[in-house]
Amino acid sequence: MPADRSVSVIALAGIPEVRPGADLAGLIGDAIDGTGNALPLTDLDVLVVTQKIVSKAEGAVVDLTTIVPGERAVDFARRYDRDPRQVQVVLNEAARVVRMANGVLITETIHGFICANGGVDASNVGPESGSLVTLLPRDPDASAALIRAGVRTRFGVDVPVVVSDSFGRPWRWGIVDVAIGVSGLRPLDDLRGRPDADGRLMRSTVRAVADELASAAELAFGKTTARPVAIVRGAAFERGEGSIREVVMPADNDLFR
Repeated sequence: MPADRSVSVIALAGIPEVRPGADLAGLIGDAIDGTGNALPLTDLDVLVVTQKIVSKAEGAVVDLTTIVPGERAVDFARRYDRDPRQVQVVLNEAARVVRMANGVLITETIHGFICANGGVDASNVGPESGSLVTLLPRDPDASAALIRAGVRTRFGVDVPVVVSDSFGRPWRWGIVDVAIGVSGLRPLDDLRGRPDADGRLMRSTVRAVADELASAAELAFGKTTARPVAIVRGAAFERGEGSIREVVMPADNDLFR
């Protein structure tokens, strides 16, 4: 990256409450048009879209009034003052339960993500808050590709897309936004074998570029501003047809499994 390059983040305004079946790329295009400093789009732009609106548009939602919790969910919920229906949804979505303790469920999703509650979320779900939860998109890379295609058709610029979600981190308090889907960029920057600033070859450095972009965007759109999409402009990234699968660590490399 040139020494004089700067990075900016533009949270897009005007995205309405997203409903199942919504043309998400169209809504985002309208928001780009309506946000004063968003245009013109450039080759140094990345569009970061929160998982919540992707899941809503794709209908990845569950009505808790339709869920009958099983004994395991009821027992866990009773002990830790949780909604047993939501616990059951988390168990339904889990490819593997990593840990159930202290009121926290850590599961592995079908995508290979290890996260709290399997990505099942009851916050920011709209007017039906309390009876609905959102699930993770089934194929977040495909979700990102669909948005990218719509934006490219409308504006004539191929802007890579990152779908983001908030994850906790082992041994550290607080959440950060990470990438759960990508289109148009490589999610990792493998620096192994390259010299550092002192000429020493790096042996283990792999930058999580897509995660860095997701976290940068979250600083602009926050959790309560109703701005679930942002443009990260000027960051260094490598274009390419990457997949979030590149980020998921294989079981053989997992020292904590």
